[in-house]
Amino acid sequence: MGRARPPDAVVEQRRQDELRRVVEHGEVRITDLAEYFEVSLMTMHRDLDALVERRLVRKLRGRVTAYPSLTLETATRFRVSLQVAEKEALAAAGAAEVEPGMTLLIDDSSTVFPLARRVAEVESLRVFTNSLTVAKILAGAGHEVGLLGGRYRAEFDSCTGPEVLEALSGLRADVSFVSATTVTEGHLFHPVRDYAEIKERIVGRAERNVLLVDHSKFGRTSPFAHGDVGAYDLVITDAATPEAELDALRGFDTEVRVVPIPEPDGGTDALS
Repeated sequence: MGRARPPDAVVEQRRQDELRRVVEHGEVRITDLAEYFEVSLMTMHRDLDALVERRLVRKLRGRVTAYPSLTLETATRFRVSLQVAEKEALAAAGAAEVEPGMTLLIDDSSTVFPLARRVAEVESLRVFTNSLTVAKILAGAGHEVGLLGGRYRAEFDSCTGPEVLEALSGLRADVSFVSATTVTEGHLFHPVRDYAEIKERIVGRAERNVLLVDHSKFGRTSPFAHGDVGAYDLVITDAATPEAELDALRGFDTEVRVVPIPEPDGGTDALS
């Protein structure tokens, strides 16, 4: 009998690791990549073809390269495939904060995409966002959506710039939902200044502010700070977050809600 195919989650993790290696090296020979990950050349080509379909890499003659604009911290098309179960768990907890008739502010983080899909089922929402993905999800469900326009950035599928900041200054929402690219001891960071400024401005425009951040974001920094968790009323994270980082969050006198991570075959609603 042939070898059993590994579970989809294992295959996806391997592909993410392969992508990370390509981005870090700029260009890699496909044979070297197959040898490094100890898979057959046929399997490697299959993995790379899947990444090509997502416009994450380009296959050349015997080599593979990442798109020049791709960075692992920022590219939306890469981020949506990371920590899927964790994001769904955070979304389920965050959706409990939303009631019919509310006005919401939602940023462009891939972490909030599952949240947008969940709150789409709540009646009569008004939503403001700089994310085209969030706007499409909620407008498609019949909600009133205000798209905060400015300079469109394809790698994020969202808008930045002074126009977004100015529009935010004139808004007031019931609840905001934001995520962070990296978190260290309760301090929040983003690799792009424009987005750090937007996240910080959003927090000042809502009555209640919720930060959704999975365990993979902790213990790292990026160039641009956008405040700390003390500006948020609630931080929702998952059970794999290091205890030292959880202690740091609680030190800001902010409510911290830790949700369990669903089993891969147990659905995405398995919250206690």
